[in-house]
Amino acid sequence: MNDRFGINIKRYCREHEAAVRAQPATPALLEEHLRRLGWLQHERLVHLIVLVMTVLTELFAVDLAVLHPETNPLAAAVMLLLAVLLAFYFWHYFFLENTVQRWYKLADRLQRALNDAP
Repeated sequence: MNDRFGINIKRYCREHEAAVRAQPATPALLEEHLRRLGWLQHERLVHLIVLVMTVLTELFAVDLAVLHPETNPLAAAVMLLLAVLLAFYFWHYFFLENTVQRWYKLADRLQRALNDAP
């Protein structure tokens, strides 16, 4: 895997999930899955923090445009750029959040399979 600009998180998640679903439940598999789940939770937290900071910056730009009309052209440009950035950021965060939720269910399934094993 040659990822020039870091990992492709969607491919990484898709490949891991497919590999976990294809293997029988073992303690080592559950441990590996929980380790990667921890990484994904950290990634999600970092993206949440950046998302909140970007929303606050967008609100500041809206404030400038509404309360200080003399900054309107610059504030409008910043608002537009941040709105586009936020759209992509919300979409990516939505992906991370749903993947973490799916991986919780996958971990539960592995744990149940291990508990039910003789």
